[in-house]
Amino acid sequence: MKIGIYGQYYHDNSGTYIKELLEILDARGVDFLVKEDYLQLLEEEISIEKKYKTFSSYSELDNSFDLFITIGGDGTILRAITYIRDLGIPIFGINTGRLGFLATVQEYEIKDTIDYILNKEFKVENRTLLELTTNNDEILATEDGLNFALNEITISRKNTTSMITISTYLNNEYLTSYWADGLIISTPTGSTGYSLSCGGPVIMPHAKNLVLTPIAPHNLNARPLVIPDDMEIQLEVSGREPAFLASLDSRLITLDHDTILKIKKSSFKIKLVELYSESFLKTIRKKLLWGEDKRN
Repeated sequence: MKIGIYGQYYHDNSGTYIKELLEILDARGVDFLVKEDYLQLLEEEISIEKKYKTFSSYSELDNSFDLFITIGGDGTILRAITYIRDLGIPIFGINTGRLGFLATVQEYEIKDTIDYILNKEFKVENRTLLELTTNNDEILATEDGLNFALNEITISRKNTTSMITISTYLNNEYLTSYWADGLIISTPTGSTGYSLSCGGPVIMPHAKNLVLTPIAPHNLNARPLVIPDDMEIQLEVSGREPAFLASLDSRLITLDHDTILKIKKSSFKIKLVELYSESFLKTIRKKLLWGEDKRN
């Protein structure tokens, strides 16, 4: 088995578990590579005697990898997809952060779950991504030049306290103009993220839908809208300031108001690993505390 290991930050008290993971993989003879700057960060925090192989960019990955392990939270998985892209490498998330809807295995469970991973005793879920294009290709100005997102694409105001107007079209038919702080276009995966905090619905991961969720709309009758995921969304933004923000998951870009945005389902998907003992329903019960009641 060939594995890539990726992380962004070192979380306090996680060192013992991360070191244990590396040592188990090494003892089992697994061919694995650690993101170079992440390994350097680990070496500053914990004692690592052995020199492990590293990678530093997307170009060093290929479809010979069987698995991509992320260590962190959901944000780490969102960043990891910029390395995975369309290679189809399944992502297994180990949660050292807080909530963890995508990275559901806790750090202290590494030793108990590693055998399942190495024996490929898990299921792989295909998750839809969104793709953003513009009328002037300005999206290429993002920090990584990538135009896709796993959770959501969000349009929001910049350098102003005034609301923006977002004229919205579905398959070239006018829907409405949202007068709001912004608009979230979310995948089912992202429905438990920013969209949920703005009043959007929870959508099952395999549902073939997207959701449009306005952010603090001035029109109180503006509500989240669930649409089929084969629709193309076109957005035209206006406001007092000459520019607005577009974010692809956590990656930001500034766009001028004459920019026309088109959002649609991407041509490829991201694969997420889920243990047989876990499920989306178990996750939302646990993370959202569904059914919790002091009377029970």
